[in-house]
Amino acid sequence: MAISWIFFTLMAAFMQAWRNAFQKQLSTTVDVWGVTLARFIFALPFAIIYLSSLYHFKPVENIIHFTPRFWVYIVIAGSSQILATALMVKLFQQKNYAIGVGLAKSEAILAAVIGVVFLADHLSVLAWIGVVLGAYAVFLLSKGQQISGFSAQTLAIGIGSGLSFAITSLLVREASLELSTLPTVHRAAWVLLMVISFQCISMLIYLSLFSRQTLVAMWQRLRLTFKVSVCSFMASLGWFTAMSMMSVPIVKILGQIEILFSMLISAYFFKEKLARAEHWGLGLVVIAAILVIWA
Repeated sequence: MAISWIFFTLMAAFMQAWRNAFQKQLSTTVDVWGVTLARFIFALPFAIIYLSSLYHFKPVENIIHFTPRFWVYIVIAGSSQILATALMVKLFQQKNYAIGVGLAKSEAILAAVIGVVFLADHLSVLAWIGVVLGAYAVFLLSKGQQISGFSAQTLAIGIGSGLSFAITSLLVREASLELSTLPTVHRAAWVLLMVISFQCISMLIYLSLFSRQTLVAMWQRLRLTFKVSVCSFMASLGWFTAMSMMSVPIVKILGQIEILFSMLISAYFFKEKLARAEHWGLGLVVIAAILVIWA
């Protein structure tokens, strides 16, 4: 398990970078809530298949018991992730792709602070150095290509997205800990299925009642919607499993390596140019990730 959480985190970061890239493409023809639903809609059957396969190949006889607190965590975590995703899509419209992801990665810093203050998480000195370096990296990335073009609105949306993602991550771990009678991977799989189910059902009901044209637009971009869902499922699988094994601040600080993948995608897939400050920010993110692994 000591090594497994690193593998799951790196997988999550890589797949999330691609999911964000596909979401950026989808956002050109589908509104914010449609792009958000695309993250979950085809992920649900994959979550069901994954959980079923897990029980088939790794049977568990323990009876699962869902506590009232578990359901509270699921609803709040699912809602926070919907809000965080919607804000991130808005963020893509404020600045370029790589900068948007960089701002949203304030999640790692906020998760560390909230986890230590409210959830009794503990970070070593090296891990805290990683947090500080990560924070400075996000600051460099948020500046964009010109300091004069820095937007307070972009910062507010980015911090809002990061905070919502941080709340999601922390409550996902708390929900997983509620299923204490199950092995770690089974706990993560159940939480993943329940969160995605809540998100799919609630968003489908909302859009069916108030924005059917959004569903039509998603249907017209079905292939791209499917890509977003598959990448999202793989990313969530990695995040949820890693956070069931290790404290959220540690996972999310290492997960900032996603910015490396995002910038490569930004440069080679979207052909966006990166400023010198962004290269410095990228280097600091990598150093922060190394410090967390050492810690």
